[in-house]
Amino acid sequence: MYKKILVPVDLTHADRLEKALQTAADLSIHYGAPICYVGVTPEAPSPVARNPAEFAQKLEAFGQAQAARHGVTATTKSYSATDPAIDINKTLRKAVEEAGADLVVMASHVPNVTDYIWPSHGGWVAEHSEASVFVVR
Repeated sequence: MYKKILVPVDLTHADRLEKALQTAADLSIHYGAPICYVGVTPEAPSPVARNPAEFAQKLEAFGQAQAARHGVTATTKSYSATDPAIDINKTLRKAVEEAGADLVVMASHVPNVTDYIWPSHGGWVAEHSEASVFVVR
């Protein structure tokens, strides 16, 4: 049913992604679909990496560790943005298209009042891409 799974990863909060990562791995194994772990980093130094190249290396190491841990086939793709908080939705849509993903598995945040004003990232991606979106709470 699914041919390629895209998993957005925030390396700053990797410890909060376990449920979504396990869900993606389970679906990958079930459907025989490879996973592409995607991350977006600022162009300026951040707590995770000093520059986009270092971020790409850390994301690659993360992706390979996940692949080995879960026994799945995985690749990574990093993107840089001037302001990831503003550009994240469009960057994720671009990642879905470039990867040829037909399923996005992503972790959710705890809903709050701002969700009534601004849509969630998962909701935006579901609305603006052809892929199915599985938001894991």
